[in-house]
Parts: sequence; C-alpha cells; structure tokens
Amino acid sequence: MKDYKLLIIIIYSAILLFMSLFAIVLYAKDKSMAKNNGGANRIKEKTLLGVSVFGGALGAFIGRILFHHKTDKLYFSLTIYFSLLLEAATLAFLLWAKFGGVL
Repeated sequence: MKDYKLLIIIIYSAILLFMSLFAIVLYAKDKSMAKNNGGANRIKEKTLLGVSVFGGALGAFIGRILFHHKTDKLYFSLTIYFSLLLEAATLAFLLWAKFGGVL
C-alpha cells in the first residue's frame, strides 16, 4: 500500500476508539461493583489507569464523568489528563505528517 501514513492514522484511531470504549465499560463495571457488593472483587486501579495510558484516556475521562467514579483522586485526574494530551498530540502529529502541516 502506497499510502502507509493514512493506514497508520486509521489503525491508531481504531486503537483509541476500542480502548476508550473498553475504558468506559470498565469504569461502569467498577462503579457497579462498588455499589452492589461492598467493594469486593473490584477492578484494580492499576487496570483502570493502564487502560487510560494505553489508548483509552478519552473513554476514562468520559467514564469518570458519566459514572461519577474516582473523581476525587488527583492521581487519576493527572494520569488521565496527561494521557489524553499525549494521545491528542500523537494524533495531531500523524495528521500533520500525512497532510503536510495542514490540519
């Protein structure tokens, strides 16, 4: 395929979309588990943050707002905001590289 830059943008965007949807599901499930079973067998914080760091920052951001979950934890906010910024910057760079500086 000649246009490998477009393929990279599509793959990266698909990963971000998949991981964000996965993050929303995890936040919903963890909130439900926190309410229903007194906190037993919940999703680990490392897992929630890991999904954010590896492409699901937008979903984690939305999940926290929708489910009012982990909103008081500063390290969650900082990790998610930094990851979101990094993911947006990476996407912006890929678009810039593809379209020659015209975003």
